This record gives sequence, C-alpha cells and structure tokens, in this order.
Amino acid sequence: MSDNRKTHKASCHCKAVEFTVLLSNEFNTIRRCTCSYCSMRGAVAVSAELADITITKGESLLSVYQFNSGTAKHFFCSICGIYTHHQRRSNPHQYGVNVACIEGVSPFDFKEVVVYDGVNHPTDRQSGPITAGVLRYSKQ
Repeated sequence: MSDNRKTHKASCHCKAVEFTVLLSNEFNTIRRCTCSYCSMRGAVAVSAELADITITKGESLLSVYQFNSGTAKHFFCSICGIYTHHQRRSNPHQYGVNVACIEGVSPFDFKEVVVYDGVNHPTDRQSGPITAGVLRYSKQ
C-alpha cells in the first residue's frame, strides 16, 4: 500500500524547533477543544500518528507540560513559547498538531472548526467524545 500523503513542514515562531508531519487525513481532522488548557491556549489542531512527526531541528528545546491525568503531553518551544503539538489523552497513539505551525497554513483559513467537549473528556465516560459544536470563522 502506498502512502500518498503530503509531507508538511512546520516550526515554532522563532524557528528554533522545526519538524515535518504527515497528517492522518490532511485538514479534515481540524478541531479545537474546550478543556481548561486548550481553552486558554486557543489553538486549532489536526491529527497525526506518533510515527508521522519527525523533529528535524531543536528537539532538545522542546518543553513538555502535563496536568490532571498526566496522559496528554503538550509540547512547546522553550525559547518562543509556541505550542507545536501534543500527544492526545483521547488517543495516546496520535498527536494533535498546531495548525498555525504548519508552513503556509493559518487557523483562519478554515471557515468551520469542530469544537470537542474536552471538559467532559471521552476517557472519563463510556460513551466516547461529545462534539460541542462548530466554531465558524469569518475570513475578512
């Protein structure tokens, strides 16, 4: 089976951390989360399998933040502070990648972004994830 996915280049703001990523389903997995951390961070993320991110520069400059269950690992540049990606609590075999870090992409490029209910996390109940709604951007 061939892999026809596009390799995207990505970096933090100061370019001290650079990486490449193969997205799970391009930008069709775009979403935001309402958990306490994501709400404050405000980032829009897309999905990638753990093996599909390669840090090409500055891996030692990445810092990690964990809270609550400690399952999710939120990575950010220790120089500029930009969140680059996180290992998901809902699926520890995936990363959520900050769309704003991907070269040539802006979170404002997307008219609709699914918002997941991270306050009521899927691993805290049996029924799975709850979609809180869709955030609509109006590009000026």
